[in-house]
Amino acid sequence: MSNTGVIPQGDLDEIVALRRDIHRHPELSGEEEQTAGRIETALAGLGLASRRVGGTGVVADIPGEMSGPIVALRADLDALPIHEETGLSFSSATDGVMHA
Repeated sequence: MSNTGVIPQGDLDEIVALRRDIHRHPELSGEEEQTAGRIETALAGLGLASRRVGGTGVVADIPGEMSGPIVALRADLDALPIHEETGLSFSSATDGVMHA
């Protein structure tokens, strides 16, 4: 992955490692306990408080420096019941479940 210089290389490496770990340990919808925990830990490491919604959803408010419109970002955490055959170094370690 190339770095545009906006994110310090060490932080980018941590982000990529987190993404690959989540990809390697997929959880089906409604079962994303470990995934949600990893996200909460990563957010706490950035000094951001988070809260659970709907069981395994994670929400964090990221304060801006100015008042004005609010932007919402959303990402799916759940995997699908599919066997991964990508051969990637971070392929799913859970048989029959992958992020696809």
